[in-house]
Amino acid sequence: MLPATSKLCAAISYRHLRNMTGLRRQATVAISQELSRLASRSPGPSTWIHQVRRRSSLLSSRLEEKPFSEMEMSYIKQGEEALQKSLRILEDQDDWKTEMVAGNGDKVLSKVLPDVGKVFRLEVVVDQPLDTVYGELVDNMEQMGDWNPNVKEVRILEKIGKDTVITHEKAAATPGNIVGPRDFVSVRCSRRRGSTCVLAGMSTTYGAMPEQEGFIRAENGPTCMVLRPLPGSPSQTRLTWLLSIDLKGWLPKSIINQVLSQTQVDFAKHLRQRLARPVPAAC
Repeated sequence: MLPATSKLCAAISYRHLRNMTGLRRQATVAISQELSRLASRSPGPSTWIHQVRRRSSLLSSRLEEKPFSEMEMSYIKQGEEALQKSLRILEDQDDWKTEMVAGNGDKVLSKVLPDVGKVFRLEVVVDQPLDTVYGELVDNMEQMGDWNPNVKEVRILEKIGKDTVITHEKAAATPGNIVGPRDFVSVRCSRRRGSTCVLAGMSTTYGAMPEQEGFIRAENGPTCMVLRPLPGSPSQTRLTWLLSIDLKGWLPKSIINQVLSQTQVDFAKHLRQRLARPVPAAC
């Protein structure tokens, strides 16, 4: 941790960080310290957690490129908070229970956390390189409604810097309308360092997107997707999706568990179909 601590102290001595408001300085220091703590724990997930930690040090660089407002900094901090919480959950390998195993080996696990509730974890391998999967999930996120029938629409409401966006997502009703239409307003952040990518998010409020008629405003987060090349096979990507969601309304837990597990398995199926489609030739 000593080299990282030295870098952080040196960075704080720069003029643009000395002039930060308390919120900005607190966000930068807290993020580095938290991910340092995570990386110092057990082996395994700590390897890619360490990579993400290195990527988070670029937050101060983003602040130098453009002066963010206090509201924008609040959204950046929320995205980082979702990332931190998600990594802590994934780092703990104990007490996960199997919810569903598909015929192709896709697996959904779950556990109950005191401060979060029930969370679900999808583990799959996609026969596409990391760059292709990342591009579809991040660069083309607004096209998700075109290939995932569980999603009606994803719209970017605001971009903040290079790595943070505010989105509005409309989820389609389940077959038989067992779970009616839901929508979400989320802050999302992406971190990419070396061969590891983390896409994290959580629900937020956004004045320009109040509750919509015909939809129940649900809440999600912390949630994240972790993308890593499959060891020994760089043309394949291991995808881990942590899902934490409150659908609101009066729904039996048994139905919620079934719907969310199936939603994750369906997502993997439709993502593979999307990535396997022929790429149109350039004109």
